[in-house]
Amino acid sequence: MLYPLRFTPLMKEVVWGGERLARAGKSVPRGKNASHIGESWELSGLEGDESVVSEGELEGNTISELVEVYMGELVGDKVYSQYGLEFPVLLKFIDTRDTLSVQVHPNDEFAQEMHSARGKTEMWYVVDAAPDGAIYLDFSRALTEEEYDQAVESGTIDKLLRKRLVHKGEAFLVPAGTVHSIGGGVLLAEVQETSDITYRIYDWGRKDLLGHPRELHTALAAEVVGLTPHENLNITKPAVRNGAVELASCDVFSVNLVAVDGAVELDYAPLDSFVAYMCVEGEVSIKAMGSSVHLEQLGTVLIPAEATDLVISGKGKLLEIYIK
Repeated sequence: MLYPLRFTPLMKEVVWGGERLARAGKSVPRGKNASHIGESWELSGLEGDESVVSEGELEGNTISELVEVYMGELVGDKVYSQYGLEFPVLLKFIDTRDTLSVQVHPNDEFAQEMHSARGKTEMWYVVDAAPDGAIYLDFSRALTEEEYDQAVESGTIDKLLRKRLVHKGEAFLVPAGTVHSIGGGVLLAEVQETSDITYRIYDWGRKDLLGHPRELHTALAAEVVGLTPHENLNITKPAVRNGAVELASCDVFSVNLVAVDGAVELDYAPLDSFVAYMCVEGEVSIKAMGSSVHLEQLGTVLIPAEATDLVISGKGKLLEIYIK
């Protein structure tokens, strides 16, 4: 029998990672440095990094095993028809002590051709940021191929990026093909396609945790990077008390911002999709399918598609993720 599902986070140690995820109570596996945890993969169906149920009757099962058994009851009939056993989104919390590499992700078509995998469109929601916390998102102006190649070769690509300070509650869409990076001092939630394909263009002359230069993928990046900047990738919207506001809606996922102050009743019968919640502020309780789950900041839960209604109570903000 299905119920609201919580999973054991997969903690990723990286050279630019911080310590806030560990301080928030997320368990760091033995052998990993708690001060360099850059990502907590909250829900992943990526082969080799599949999330495992952490509690209840289904404890110990991977997300792919659950999809194989419950199919449309878990993810929705249309979602299952399109994605099969692959869970279609990967949900993360990211904490940056240092700046990420300047990078780009391929679209689905290129990723399928080159890697037999999906590309990566993603969105960011800023949970917290230092006063100087910034993102680099897209080019500041249109570039020619010659200008781009010269900047990559000379190691000055960062000078051509659109840099902006970010603040708690801001949200940004990062379409595949968009050059980007995240500066130090930023804690954010990321919703993305199920993919781990990243092409590094520039890495600030940095070495990895073992002291080795980090690999760059400039030839592949040149094949997919968009040289004409998007008009506006800031998708921030004000929250509505006890309501949902749509932040992002694209072919690969939809994300709403839900603000709760008291109690909210939601009807999912027409949706035909799973719904995942990432708590980005405060704490709430979610009642669905005869069960109750307490969700604190930086917590995540998956509500099966067969749930027809639920009640969220408490005081907090959540990202609500599903497939239209």
